[in-house]
Amino acid sequence: MLYAVISEDVANSLPLRAQARPDHIARLHALRDQGRLILAGPHPAVDANEPGDAGFSGSLIVAEFDSLAEAQQWADSDPYVSAGVYQNVVVKPFKKVLP
Repeated sequence: MLYAVISEDVANSLPLRAQARPDHIARLHALRDQGRLILAGPHPAVDANEPGDAGFSGSLIVAEFDSLAEAQQWADSDPYVSAGVYQNVVVKPFKKVLP
């Protein structure tokens, strides 16, 4: 089943993101290589693809897991969590309708 991992950053998270990004991206590449990643990306803090110093306000990942518990465990193990980038992470079942 698909699950949405919806994360909210702490204030001024850009330096924390930069430090933990390689490990965070490596985990996403692993999901992609397993054919389980549907989409992933950050939410710019301003209305721009490249927010510069404004940074990001959070992230969205949609991926396939065997259960909500497995998705939650995966989300809890994210390097952004241990680096203090995220102040809140919610994992919900997701039903893709379109496209």
